[in-house]
Amino acid sequence: MGGEWKLVRIEKVAERVAMGPFGSSIKVETFVSDGVPIISGQHLHGFKVNDGVGFNFITEEHAERLKNANVLRGDVIFTHAGNIGQVAFVPNNSKYERYVISQRQFYLRPDTSKILPEYIVAYFKTPEGQHKLLANASQVGVPSIAQPVSYLRSLEIPLPPLPEQRAIAHILGALDDKIELNRRMSQTLEEMARALFKAWFVDFEPVRAKAAIRREHPVWSNTQVSRASCPNLKPEIAELFPDEFENSELGEIPKGWRVGTLSNLVENVIERIQPSSFTESHPYVPIECIEARSVCLINWQPGRNAKSSLVRFYKGDIIFGAMRPYFHKVCIAPFDGTTRTTAFVLRPVPSELSFTAFAVSRDETIDYATAHSEGSTIPYAKWAGSLQDMKIIIPMQNVREAFHRYIWPFIERMMINVSANTLLATLRDTLLPKLISSELRVKDAERFLKERGL
Repeated sequence: MGGEWKLVRIEKVAERVAMGPFGSSIKVETFVSDGVPIISGQHLHGFKVNDGVGFNFITEEHAERLKNANVLRGDVIFTHAGNIGQVAFVPNNSKYERYVISQRQFYLRPDTSKILPEYIVAYFKTPEGQHKLLANASQVGVPSIAQPVSYLRSLEIPLPPLPEQRAIAHILGALDDKIELNRRMSQTLEEMARALFKAWFVDFEPVRAKAAIRREHPVWSNTQVSRASCPNLKPEIAELFPDEFENSELGEIPKGWRVGTLSNLVENVIERIQPSSFTESHPYVPIECIEARSVCLINWQPGRNAKSSLVRFYKGDIIFGAMRPYFHKVCIAPFDGTTRTTAFVLRPVPSELSFTAFAVSRDETIDYATAHSEGSTIPYAKWAGSLQDMKIIIPMQNVREAFHRYIWPFIERMMINVSANTLLATLRDTLLPKLISSELRVKDAERFLKERGL
C-alpha cells in the first residue's frame, strides 16, 4: 500500500505557511497577566501543544498587531531555531482558541480536505520526516533551519487517503492521550503535595491553629491541643508541631525550628562522566525535559549522544538547572542517569527527600539563583559561596520526616507515571514509522494495542 501513496509538496496541501514575529515584537515588558498565550518550545514536546505548563500572555490588541503569527486550532507548529525538530499541532480541545507563536517558530495551516494536522505531525516525528526537516539546518552557533518557510513548502510528504490518515492518527492519538492522562494525574498529585508543603512550612497552619487553642486552654496537654486544633491531621503528626512562635532573623518562626541554609539539607555532588563512557543504562536527561517548577521529571531521551562532559545522578537525587533560563527546572531523579554539567545534582537525606525537593523548587530558591547568577552572556548559578548559603527555615527533623512519609506515595505514583509514559512513547515511536510507511497495516496495529489493553 505504501508504494501507492503519492508524494505531494507541502505547498499543495497547506493553506498557509508563515513565520513567527520578529524578536523585538514580543518583550518581557509586553507580558500581561491574562490575554493571548505565547507558545514556546516547552509547549511542543509532544504531538499536541501542551496547555499544562503555563504561558506568558500579551494583550488582544498586541496579538492583533501580530496577526500573521497567530495560530488556531488545527495549525501545526515547528521550531526553526534552537531546539529544532520540534513539531506539534493545536488540538480541537485546546484551552485557548488562538495563540501567538514565538520568534523561533513557524507554522503550517493545513487544507484539511487533503491532509490532517495529526498526520503531518506524525510524519515529521518519524526518522524520515526529521531527516527531511533538518536537512537544511545549520549547527553553527544556535542550530537553525535556513529559510524555513520556503524550505517547508518545498518538502514532499507521502499522502495516504484521508480515511487512512484518520486511522493512523487514531492509533497514535490513543497512545498520546494515555500519556497525557498520566501527565495530568502527576500534575494533580504534585499540586496537592505542594499545597500541603505551603500549609505546613510557609503558612504554618498547624502551628497557628495550635497556638490559638493554647491561648484559650493554657492547661491542656499537647495531645488535647493537637486534636482540637488539627482535626484533619493524624494525632501523631499534629503533635509534632509546636503551639507557639519565636523570633528569628527571618521573622516569626515556629518554636524549636531554626534558620539554616540550603547546604544543611543537600550536598552538591559532582561526578563527571565522559560521553565516550555513556551507555544505554545511563539515560541522558536534557534539562529542557523537566517541566517548569515541577518536582516530576516529564520525559527523557535514552541513548542520545552527548558531545560534552556530563554529570551522573542517582535515583532520589534532585536535579536543579544551573544556567539561565533553566533555574526553574527542578526535579527528583526517578532513575540513575546523566545530565549536562550546567545542572546541579543535589543529594538530600533520603528520609527527608520530599521536604527537601519542595523546599529547593520554591519560587524563592529559583529567584535567589537568578539574582545571584554570574556571567553576562549566559548567566550561571553558583553553589559554593552562593546558593548553598541561602537562608531558609528548617523545621525539626521529625516534622521533615513526617512530611516525607506522607507525600512519598504521591511522588512514587508520579514516578510510575513517568516510567509508563516512557514505555508508551517508545511504543508510539516504534509504531509511527511503520504506520507511515504502511509496513504495518492499521488493523494489525489496532490488534497489537488491543492485546496489550491499550
